[in-house]
Amino acid sequence: MNTAPKQSPQAPLSRTAFVAQELRRAILAGELSAGQALVEADLASTFAMSKTPVREALKTLAGAGLVTMNEYRGASVRVVDAALARQVFDMRLLLEPAAVERAVEAGFDTAPARAALTRAQEADGAGERSLENRDFHRLLYSACGNPLLIATLDGLRDQTALITVTAWRNSISWRHEAGEHLAMLEAAERGDADEARRLVESHVDSFATRALAQLEVQS
Repeated sequence: MNTAPKQSPQAPLSRTAFVAQELRRAILAGELSAGQALVEADLASTFAMSKTPVREALKTLAGAGLVTMNEYRGASVRVVDAALARQVFDMRLLLEPAAVERAVEAGFDTAPARAALTRAQEADGAGERSLENRDFHRLLYSACGNPLLIATLDGLRDQTALITVTAWRNSISWRHEAGEHLAMLEAAERGDADEARRLVESHVDSFATRALAQLEVQS
């Protein structure tokens, strides 16, 4: 795991935020496998810091759905299964199409979303690509004007990314998703809110079908 700080002078990270960032990247890149134990003492040694920021980072990742905390066994990387995926995709289908529709109706700068889409297409690995896709989706819905709706969808972002990289292990479908993302973006650029909503709903639903099929094969 690469622990070199990736900070800028303008936005320095706290120790806790840095550890959370690096562990998130390692989990989504597959460097830390599903079910792998995350031992505070070992991580503190790896990051050359005390156990306190490590413990807080693990709590942060548990809240994001990437880590499981057990009173007796400690922390471990969350194991993705079909039941979890169904819950996440069900929530997204209920909320994300409407959020994107509202954002397009309100109007927003789509340039950052196009940049995220480009970065996803140029990404070296599944983990990095999944993180860029996660950011792309947020850039489409974050102008919906409802902070509670945004926060709810934000709460699903890491779990969606984890489900994605898990599903991609046996079926690399990211090129298909990239085409769907481009269509969604172009609808937003045209200001076609109805079409953007339809495309987001179709995209989430079709990816859910593919991901669930892969997760059931893996189980």
